[in-house]
Amino acid sequence: MIQYISIHKQTFVLHPTGAIFWKERSMLLIADVHLGKVAHFRKHGSAVPPKAILKNFDQLDRVVDAFTPATICFLGDLFHSAINSEWHLFSNWVARQTAKLILIAGNHDIISPLRYEAIGFVVGSELALDGFLLTHHPEEREGFFNFCGHIHPGIRLVGGGRQQLKLPCFFKSAHQLIFPAFGEFTGLYLLNPEDAEEVYAITKKEVILVPV
Repeated sequence: MIQYISIHKQTFVLHPTGAIFWKERSMLLIADVHLGKVAHFRKHGSAVPPKAILKNFDQLDRVVDAFTPATICFLGDLFHSAINSEWHLFSNWVARQTAKLILIAGNHDIISPLRYEAIGFVVGSELALDGFLLTHHPEEREGFFNFCGHIHPGIRLVGGGRQQLKLPCFFKSAHQLIFPAFGEFTGLYLLNPEDAEEVYAITKKEVILVPV
């Protein structure tokens, strides 16, 4: 199940993968994929199964197939570190896309922009569109609503029997929406929402508005 929200008279679809589809612009927004992280961990001795590498690409295919966007914009930390064995898989995935590809560079995006441009990306530090500011780090700028990543927000849900569940979430305040991390093995930063904020927890199949 997805969730629809309206911001500045624009329609946004929140998807269980952690991506958002901007309907009026036919733009898919994705933050913190961290491609290459699994290969990086395996290189340094972590016992991560090789098939975990494919999960991020399966998720990318899933959400692209759901919306067939005209543009895909990555809000930073697309690749976790230096080029490794996952770059070949990534470049093959890019070659299959028909959408325009944009990268808003994040702190983990240390690979040269020329590499991205060579496979068809437009790379920048931010993008302003129709009163929306797309960045990697959270920003506050007068006159703009900010879409960003970096934080990897999560929420702790507590049941009546003291059960606890930690889930990634979209975290929305008056002038900002922070995306959950799209990628596998990215961790969570638990946030404590206040009354005026909205939290949309995500499971593998649903986006759930959490009462604050």
